[in-house]
Amino acid sequence: MEAPSTATKRHNAYATLITRDSYLPGVIILAYTLQRNNASYPLIVCYTPNLPKDARRVLELEAPKCNMVLRECDYLLPPKNIKMTIIAERFVDTWTKLRVFELFEYDAVCYLDADMAILDNMDVVFQCEEQLPDDWIAANHVCVCNLDSDSWAPEDWKAENCAYTPLSHPTALKEPLQPTESSPAPHKLLNGGMFIFHPSKGLWDRMLDVFNTTPLLSDFMFPDQDFLAFFFENKWYALGWQYNAIKTMRYWHPNIWRDERVICLHYIVDKPWAKRVGLDGVAGYKGLDGVTHCWWWQLYQYWEDERTSDGKGGNEAISLLQKLIAPAYTRESGVGYLRVALPVRA
Repeated sequence: MEAPSTATKRHNAYATLITRDSYLPGVIILAYTLQRNNASYPLIVCYTPNLPKDARRVLELEAPKCNMVLRECDYLLPPKNIKMTIIAERFVDTWTKLRVFELFEYDAVCYLDADMAILDNMDVVFQCEEQLPDDWIAANHVCVCNLDSDSWAPEDWKAENCAYTPLSHPTALKEPLQPTESSPAPHKLLNGGMFIFHPSKGLWDRMLDVFNTTPLLSDFMFPDQDFLAFFFENKWYALGWQYNAIKTMRYWHPNIWRDERVICLHYIVDKPWAKRVGLDGVAGYKGLDGVTHCWWWQLYQYWEDERTSDGKGGNEAISLLQKLIAPAYTRESGVGYLRVALPVRA
């Protein structure tokens, strides 16, 4: 896809959600990397009322520097009679992600999870929105390989059933498999970490009605993601993997992954800011994410260096954010950290 023409620039936006301060480092680096890669549109940061005061302060300090618009939103919770079967506690708040469909003032919105980092200009992803029907979304397939053999995964989550398996580089960048009514069930699953849609009150009202009435909510392991796949069944358009590059795909899908083609990197499960990468390069759930986690730390260092030069406001943001990330190397600790350069763009 080519970048959208500025001659017909539309009122678009990026959006993300934060419900707890443990994700603040992710939001700040997401906003910073969008700005660093010359995003044309603001990042709407939806936050819930429980977000601590210090976290809000950092967002307020960063908002004018990273083109963020802060927007408080209420929690969205299932009806009380619904008993949830989610696979991890971290997904409890994610229903509230659906609140981004209330951003009626924008022509199109690209939602981005708070655990993402942008490595190249993301605006090009909006190229699809003018051809996208009003009641559709654009997103990425779920990678269902399950090479870690997680016990919670459905039986058909296997590499041979993954929509990325039959693809190859470079065609995978522009020609992903499109879901159809006759597609295998795993090919109909979308990843809720990044999606594009046209906000409207009509769409939101229909979505909210289904949310409040369907008994299927209790079956959803990945709350918002499974709901989106259900609500937009046969009404979603698949995008190239590079717009939601799940970090595990780097070693699960060497058939398509190229470091230099990643635009939006998604740090699922273990968050890079929770632990520095040691000299052994071990990071992540299975110890295989050292390179991509190092990229996050490199971007964080760029942010910290820029804010240090900004003066008082920047130093305050650094001080508050440092409370939420793994401590830096000190000579006394005797511990070294691995550094890996960011990929050179293709």
